[in-house]
Amino acid sequence: MEISGIISAIVIGIIIGVLGRLVVPGRQRIGILWTILVGIGAALVGSGIASAFDVADTEGVDWIEWLIQIGLAAVGVAALDRSKARR
Repeated sequence: MEISGIISAIVIGIIIGVLGRLVVPGRQRIGILWTILVGIGAALVGSGIASAFDVADTEGVDWIEWLIQIGLAAVGVAALDRSKARR
């Protein structure tokens, strides 16, 4: 992976993390750094899932891939928030 690919993964991860956080209702007790890390992880895993279902490379915007990534980020943010609440 080239440096441009890493930078674009980070930028997309930030966007995915913020969108995932917006999907989760209520206030989350996690910081922005955790949100970004969850978003980066969700972007990478979501791309893998979209590739496995052969929906990663479509004409135009890859809406299905984005929805998978945002859904994974929302689940990750909610799970991390829940684990922080128990402490």
